[in-house]
Amino acid sequence: MRLIVAGGGTGGHLFPGIAVATAMRERVAATRVLFIGTSRLLDQQALAGCGFELAGLQCGGVKGLGTMQRLRSLLRMPGAVLEAMRMLRQFNPDLVFGVGGYVTGPVLLAARMLGVPIAIHEQNSVPGMANRLAGRLADKVFISLPCVPPFPPAKTVRTGNPVRREILAAASEKTPWPERSTTLLVLGGSQGAHRVNLLVMEAMEQLARQGRALHLIHQTGGADEEQVRTCYHKLGIDAEVTAFIRDMASVYARADLVVSRAGATTLAELAVMGLPALLIPYPYAADDHQATNAEYYVKGSGCRMLRESGLTGEILARSISEYLQNPEELHTMSANMKTMAMPDATNRIVDECLQLATRKGWHG
Repeated sequence: MRLIVAGGGTGGHLFPGIAVATAMRERVAATRVLFIGTSRLLDQQALAGCGFELAGLQCGGVKGLGTMQRLRSLLRMPGAVLEAMRMLRQFNPDLVFGVGGYVTGPVLLAARMLGVPIAIHEQNSVPGMANRLAGRLADKVFISLPCVPPFPPAKTVRTGNPVRREILAAASEKTPWPERSTTLLVLGGSQGAHRVNLLVMEAMEQLARQGRALHLIHQTGGADEEQVRTCYHKLGIDAEVTAFIRDMASVYARADLVVSRAGATTLAELAVMGLPALLIPYPYAADDHQATNAEYYVKGSGCRMLRESGLTGEILARSISEYLQNPEELHTMSANMKTMAMPDATNRIVDECLQLATRKGWHG
């Protein structure tokens, strides 16, 4: 099997692709995997040590850009498609798997022109522009949550969001909440979230004044790492501060409550781990999709959503304290998160991809 995974730019795009590629390589002997992504450092960090072949494609998005920037991106598109065709001819894939991000478009268009089978995965409840267009090209569409607007029903399968196998393993070993010390995990997405960082620092100052003891693990992104570390040191807070967390499984295993943005991949991982969360959706996400993601888990009583508008450090501190002082409620929320998990997502996607490739002429 020769598999191309196309997309990147965020962990939410990359990690499902990594999970599927790893499972495919284990399922089918001698599978070769090529990731076609961006040149961002995040892509390199996330893929480091995975053993996949990597290639970068120079292109740009169009949504949210000014007129001139959009025009420049559109002018680069034909060249990106030609470059993608060159990569595909050289690698000769049996299947192209798109995970979202602007890199996906040229690669999938090239795959369609060359007659290569296409599958895509949409992590969010509101499809991004790239995947809305990709849905027209794809032979099979996998979704994590009910999508609005929906993809064509005939080729859509709700599989859930692929979760990395080390996180699945950690979920099976996680100690129940009451038996462990109080640990708060703060996540701003793979690139960090400046406003979340500020709110949590303000909240920790409030909790420190109240003498509330807890252990803090805070993923800040590169820009705020030193500021956050210095703040907690001055407050005397027991904290682990890092720009980027590679071993999410061990961090999830130690957490009791999470403060997080509402990216779909993070939410899928929290559900598998049974981790309750205070969700602060990114207010400028395309089509406000993070809020829609969060609403799904809030309706299932596994999380609480706090809108960034109007949120203060004092309000956040009160919410954190309220939940950490109520282990029974956390236990209930944890169980509710587990009921919304779809831990078999990766295997289901691999099954569907193999069937698709076989129908299109692959002989395993």
